[in-house]
Amino acid sequence: MSFGIISKAAVAGSFRDPGGQVYLLDGRVFRTVMPCAVEDFNFVRATGLISELVEKGQLIPESIVDPAMLGEAGADASYVLEHPLLPFISYPYEWSFAALKAAAIHHLDIHLCALEYGVTLSDATAYNIQFRGVVPVFIDSLSFRRYQEGEFWMGHRQFCEQFLNPLLLRSITGIPHNSWYRGGMEGISAQELNQILPFHRKLSFNVMTHVVLQARFQSQAGSQRDAERVVTKRKLALTAFRQMLLGLRKWIYKLEPAGTGKTVWQEYSQDNSYSSDETQLKRKFITLFTKSVSPKILWDIGCNSGEYSKAALDAGADSVMGFDFDHGALDLAFSRASLEGLNFLPLYLDAANPAPSQGWAQRERLGLMQRSNADGIIALALVHHLAIGKNIPLPSVVDWLVNMAPQGIIEFVQKSDPMVKELLRLREDIFDNYNAASFVRALEERAIIVKSEIVSVSGRQLFWFRRR
Repeated sequence: MSFGIISKAAVAGSFRDPGGQVYLLDGRVFRTVMPCAVEDFNFVRATGLISELVEKGQLIPESIVDPAMLGEAGADASYVLEHPLLPFISYPYEWSFAALKAAAIHHLDIHLCALEYGVTLSDATAYNIQFRGVVPVFIDSLSFRRYQEGEFWMGHRQFCEQFLNPLLLRSITGIPHNSWYRGGMEGISAQELNQILPFHRKLSFNVMTHVVLQARFQSQAGSQRDAERVVTKRKLALTAFRQMLLGLRKWIYKLEPAGTGKTVWQEYSQDNSYSSDETQLKRKFITLFTKSVSPKILWDIGCNSGEYSKAALDAGADSVMGFDFDHGALDLAFSRASLEGLNFLPLYLDAANPAPSQGWAQRERLGLMQRSNADGIIALALVHHLAIGKNIPLPSVVDWLVNMAPQGIIEFVQKSDPMVKELLRLREDIFDNYNAASFVRALEERAIIVKSEIVSVSGRQLFWFRRR
């Protein structure tokens, strides 16, 4: 688990929890348990819930260590826990529909299991879920506390805003949640979603209950604090609580994106200008690179359906983070990783507009480059989309990619290639500096070219670089 690189200061993304904060020291992850959280912490551990969830792989493992390991930061803590380091921390606004759906179901499963032990969750934030490959894992054991008989689900509003409503946005309207979620960072409110849903979709029991009535309740309550004050007075029998969670789970499980016809790049790996020989040459090049570099974490920028991510995994990469802007391709890649058991997580990325550092003091959620920890990258069929499709100067594209990892593979596509011709078909060619010589010059200013190979009749060329 990793939220940012720090030195004996709490990770910025964990500051909101008075019960304990996260620290990252020398590649090891620690969490304090403060006196205000000790009673619930001891109760929950004694029930056996934590052990069961860890054993099932549903909760990140933890072990109690000497508080002195954190120095002053651990001096006031009742306990200090150590967790294993996850390869990458992603955020809900980077998840595909399938990933957000898997995370939502995982959160509900965790809560249902907790109730069997007399335990509940104090919140329902999506940021408490991370992924190992495409398998979700809960990362905050301090969110568990003793269940009080008859209490209402305090996390219902947060669950709807951060899980349910973003899923409904795409399931009902076909609009992906990513940009909206990133802009608000706390999800999508019932009031906002209610305003854009078609009237006939509001008539279903589930939408009426979790969106329309919630929007009306929040509007009548005024501030969120007033709404929370009302909720704390409401009572909900344990049986009804379980049925509420089960009902949400059943509903979410059936949700699918609206308008699931082919997107622009969804079937690019099958429907493109590549020959089978070109594909094989690319796989061979990636295999050679991967076996030589042995990356623990590889980033595949423009991963599409994950074909070359899989090639890297087959060649020995420990894990691959894939990035693409096409939602259909991401859904396909997530499904592929699930079916084939790949340690591969495809994430949403508009390469011309990557996620910035944001939240409190612009440190709460780190930008993509601030989380960059890749040992190697693959960037195939990407440069021309940025340099020509987005008018980004070629040296800037090269600089961005080389800064991601010490070694990698970048593909350069000539203007004579059918895909580049398609990009230029409806626009003026103002890209005089877009050529192989300019690309090589820009790359050599920043890195050593270890190996290069032409892989297509149109002159597509792969460059293996090692950063200077």
